[in-house]
Formats: sequence, C-alpha cells, structure tokens
Amino acid sequence: MIATMKYFKQVIFFIALFSFTKVEQKKVTKISKKKIAVLIIDGQNNHKNWQESTPMMKQYLEETGLFEVTVATTPPRGENMEDFKPNFSKFKVVVSNYNGDSWSKTTNEAFENFVKNGNGFVSIHAADNAFPNWEAYNKMIGIGGWNGRNKKAGPYVYFDEQTQAIVKDTAAGKTGYHGSRHAFEIKIRNATHPITKGMPLVWLHETDELYEDLRGPAENLDVLATAFAAKDQKGEEKHEPMLMTITYGKGKIFHTTLGHGNDSQSCVGFITLLQRGTEWVATGKVTQALPKDFPTANKVSTRK
Repeated sequence: MIATMKYFKQVIFFIALFSFTKVEQKKVTKISKKKIAVLIIDGQNNHKNWQESTPMMKQYLEETGLFEVTVATTPPRGENMEDFKPNFSKFKVVVSNYNGDSWSKTTNEAFENFVKNGNGFVSIHAADNAFPNWEAYNKMIGIGGWNGRNKKAGPYVYFDEQTQAIVKDTAAGKTGYHGSRHAFEIKIRNATHPITKGMPLVWLHETDELYEDLRGPAENLDVLATAFAAKDQKGEEKHEPMLMTITYGKGKIFHTTLGHGNDSQSCVGFITLLQRGTEWVATGKVTQALPKDFPTANKVSTRK
C-alpha cells in the first residue's frame, strides 16, 4: 500500500512538472514572437517620393517578421504642427523619413526623452537635413547638411584614407552637397559592428545621391562605412560617411545618408541596412543573416 502511494505521488509530480513546463514553453513562445514596435514618421520632405518610399520601408521591415510598423504623417508644409503628437511610448524605434517644418516644443521634448531613455532612432537620407536649429536632434544624427547649417553646427566629418582615421575639420564653408547621381562603392570601415558584420568590405550601391560636406556635433559617432566622392561625378574627392551609429543618452541611433529615390531604396544593400540597423537600435544586436543576393564589389543588386 505504501509503495503504491509512493508511486502515485511520483506520477502526480511528473504530470504537474510536465504541465508546468508546457505552460512555461507557451509563455516563452509568446514572448519570443513579440514584435518590435516601429514608428515611421513622414509627411513632409524635399524628396517628393516619400509617399512611395515609406510603404517600401514599411514592407522591408515587416517582411523580416521582427517588426510591427505604424506610420505617423505630419500635416502638410505650412500647416499647424501643434496637433502632431505621436505617442512615442508605444514604440521601441522611430524611423524618420521626414524633412520639413519644425515640430512643436512638446513633441520635440517627448522625442528627446524617448531616445535619451534607451529607445532607438533611424535617420534616413534627407532626415539629416531636418531641424538645423534643434540642438538635441543634431546631436542624435551626429552630422547633417543644408537648411542654413554652417561652421557653428560643428566640424566637417570625413575619412582620411592615408591615416585610416576620421577627420573632424573645423574650417568654414558650405554644409551639404552632392554631385551627380550614380552607382558608387560603399567601403566598410567597421567590419565588426553587428550592422555591417559579414558584409563584403566593398560593395556596389544602386544609383543614389552621395552626400558630401556634412557637419555637426559629431559626438559619440562611429562611422561604419564611407563612399568616395569622385571628381568625374562632380564630387570633392573625399571619403564621405554613409553609415553611422551614434549614442544619445541611453539611446542608439543608426544614420544612413543612402536612400534618395525608389531605385536606391530598392538596393538590397539599403534594404539590409534598414532591417539590420532597426534591429540594432532596438536590441543592441543583429540576428538577421546577410541575404544571398547582397551586392558585390562589382555588381549592384536590387529587388522590385
């Protein structure tokens, strides 16, 4: 009788243990499937294709299975911005496809706190033209161009091929320039960063604007990749930053100057950087493998 009771208790114990394990597995599965909440901001941009490029970026992010993407569109240029108040607390990452009128002071402060407190920000192409007079924003993007920026914004930043070092040039001059649109080589300068790890050290990017003469605070800035602005494309013969990371408070920022048109945003290089950069600013790591159709040193790769 005693042996039977002992056996019965053991059976009950293992049933309970099995049931507990199944419950825990369900919890883990549920947690692991929770997607990263991303907000894309658009509505104004000197690049008129923003209504096409925002859905493209939304699709690129969602097709990874990692992200759930919402879009917030500002009022048109010249209209009241006071009612544009995204609830940043609902998101882990903000992606900016925006270059236009200033937001309200309330929205600016909410965004500053969002990033400062440990969330992520991704700046795409002309987003680094925006908000020249917003000090915190300029610290977040590291360097920017146009819209009245000058020497007071901070030094020019470029890469010196001879010394293999970043130059911060305090000379006066214009801020923001690009030559002819063309396909150009991206040269990886930090091959160990999670965003660029595994990428070819040189790869060919689809036709785009190659931003030059960007300047800014350049604090906590890590240049991941550059491109050479060749004279035959009306460039100024410098290795210009194309991919950067910046820290602001506890937050992480990924800044890419790539992505002028739909053609450049169809480049597999751009797509991969958007996907990886967004994951990195959210989690500090990248779990996505490099796609098999990634560009090579002599071949552009695009997706329709």
